[in-house]
Amino acid sequence: MVRCVGGDNVKRFALLLLIVGLLSWAWAQPPAKIQTLIITGQQNHDWRGTSPVLRDILEKTGKFEVRVTEEFRGAGPETLAPYDVVVLDYCDLGKPELRWGKRAEDALVDFVRSGKGLVIYHYAVAAFDGWQEFERMAGGNWRPNNGQHSAAHDFKVEIKDSDHPITRGLKTSFLQPKDELYANLKWQPAGNYRVLATAWDDHSMYNAEMRKRMAGAGLSQPIFWVAPYGKGRVFTTVLGHDPASLASPAFAVTYARGAEWAATGNVKQAIPPEIAR
Repeated sequence: MVRCVGGDNVKRFALLLLIVGLLSWAWAQPPAKIQTLIITGQQNHDWRGTSPVLRDILEKTGKFEVRVTEEFRGAGPETLAPYDVVVLDYCDLGKPELRWGKRAEDALVDFVRSGKGLVIYHYAVAAFDGWQEFERMAGGNWRPNNGQHSAAHDFKVEIKDSDHPITRGLKTSFLQPKDELYANLKWQPAGNYRVLATAWDDHSMYNAEMRKRMAGAGLSQPIFWVAPYGKGRVFTTVLGHDPASLASPAFAVTYARGAEWAATGNVKQAIPPEIAR
């Protein structure tokens, strides 16, 4: 005798096949990439040269999908809605006409505060003098009477916090070739930011007039650091003056890891052997 399978059993079997199929499809899909927006278009540095390199570094990790805008003035929350992290390669140069306007500036503040990420790159720390929320996000800024550097030169980056996801597994020190070493920035109160790495600012490398105003042989200066902002995360790096300095592992690895952390709160990138502990 042939026994017929009941209708309920057929439905259950079909549902099981559907679930197995959906799970197989989901497992076969590559992980979603971190949606990234680079904001550029104004700088007294070579933004036309650096922004493509900043994009390329992230995309080569396989973890980021990156778009670039050269005009953020007039933007709003809808502009940022698709993204997980913003990279800032922009400076308004103290010109009111190069400020973004309240709607766009509020959109960035709300974006980060809501739990998204921001990366502030090199001379972008000099942007938006007087915009207090940006300064809180940045942690440290180049401002009138606060900000200097000697001629570009090779220097050693020293990791000061090896427990953070960005720096975990990195060598305790590594070389950054021919770059600007920013010093004497204007800092937010202690506790508002966390320094991950420093470099020694050798006062003998400044001209005689500058040395008259500087005490001691030198001073360790923060090179990259992180700051919380609302539910979001901010990574600031002052490495990377030009496309050549962006090519170094010291910059490329820490920048990409900083961007992943800012976007997700974690870092899953492998560390190249030349910079791994």
